[in-house]
Amino acid sequence: MNPLSRTSAAVRCALAAGALSLVLSAITHAESKPRTMQQVLEASKPSDWRSLDPQDTLYLDLAAGRVVIELAPAFAPLHAENLRTMAREHYFDGLAFVRAQDGFVVQWGDPEAEDKDKARPLGKASRTLAPEFERATSKDLSFTTLPDGDVYAPEVGFSEGFPAARDARASKTWLAHCYGMVGAGRDNAPESGGGTELYVVIGHAPRQLDRNVAIVGRVVQGMDLLASLPRGGGPMGFYEKPEQRTAIKTVRLASDVPESARTPLEVLRTDTPTFAALVESRRNRRDDWYHVPAGKIDLCSVPIPVRTPPAR
Repeated sequence: MNPLSRTSAAVRCALAAGALSLVLSAITHAESKPRTMQQVLEASKPSDWRSLDPQDTLYLDLAAGRVVIELAPAFAPLHAENLRTMAREHYFDGLAFVRAQDGFVVQWGDPEAEDKDKARPLGKASRTLAPEFERATSKDLSFTTLPDGDVYAPEVGFSEGFPAARDARASKTWLAHCYGMVGAGRDNAPESGGGTELYVVIGHAPRQLDRNVAIVGRVVQGMDLLASLPRGGGPMGFYEKPEQRTAIKTVRLASDVPESARTPLEVLRTDTPTFAALVESRRNRRDDWYHVPAGKIDLCSVPIPVRTPPAR
């Protein structure tokens, strides 16, 4: 019998309320031998996984392959809608990656954006938007709390499937700059970004950027294509010559792509006992190689598994 099947209804309610530490304790007592992450995933149920919403999924296609991005409209609704508009108007098609800073981010956009005469027109999209650095905490916003604390926030965990943080006193919740997160570049003014320049974290989590930039989503597939881009030699990793840039073929909403050309993916839900078991498997590694389990885990070290839906 799967040990998770013996998890009590009270524990399940605690997970729904965000009390992940109670669930971890229940799992520890229920399992005679701690499981590896692979074993946890092998025992998962179809209901533990969710399909990507085509309306909130971007396909960034390069010559080397496809990058799949899940948008985060619960945290950046204005940016999500603006990106949908830009994708439908083919704004990004033929633009390029202009920056690849080692250990930090890669960034794409219009190389001619600073020249008003050459900058690509935006059509119905907006060049700037109100800042969406954080949002009000609400009862309808799910939040699964991690038990080990954080340096940057009073509380961290996962919300709507994304790594997040919150401050109960201020009643604010925000997304965190973990590996693979997508942010909207801006100038000094808070409202100076709108999604025309996007970056992806490819290095150590730059959490100091939290609540200073609108995080608009997360790469769920294709990070290998981005993390391996040639590093720029200019200041902050910008490419110094046009031929050094990697061109973007197209950026499309999945909903605007024929179903036969879509990339079917499922993401592990972060509000289930299975996810709690996965967190515990990473907090206390029991693989044969580990002799001293850490007993703790930071927010950006928790993986969110993605898979191709199994045949049913």
